[in-house]
Amino acid sequence: MNEIKPEQWPQYLKTDGVQFIYFYTPLCGTCQLAGKMLEVVNETIPTLPLYKCNLNYFPAVAVECEIESVPCLTIWEDGQIVEKIYAFKSVPYVYDIVNRYWSSNL
Repeated sequence: MNEIKPEQWPQYLKTDGVQFIYFYTPLCGTCQLAGKMLEVVNETIPTLPLYKCNLNYFPAVAVECEIESVPCLTIWEDGQIVEKIYAFKSVPYVYDIVNRYWSSNL
């Protein structure tokens, strides 16, 4: 999972197709667990366009994207958020959600 830097944010808004952006904060224990789940999913689907974004550096993005809490996985299609996942119940649960969007994009 590649980290998005503040100066890179605008380019992610212009991306066509499906992409996944994981919003987190580094001191959040639940975020650390969710991040590990996403790393497993990313290893299973290595072509997945999955990025992470530390919300401490993106307060305006949190407001703009209406991120209610962290961890939050946002699913984007053609530059628009189509779904937000706040509950990371298990790796298979996250995998199924991600794969549903990703496989329909192939």
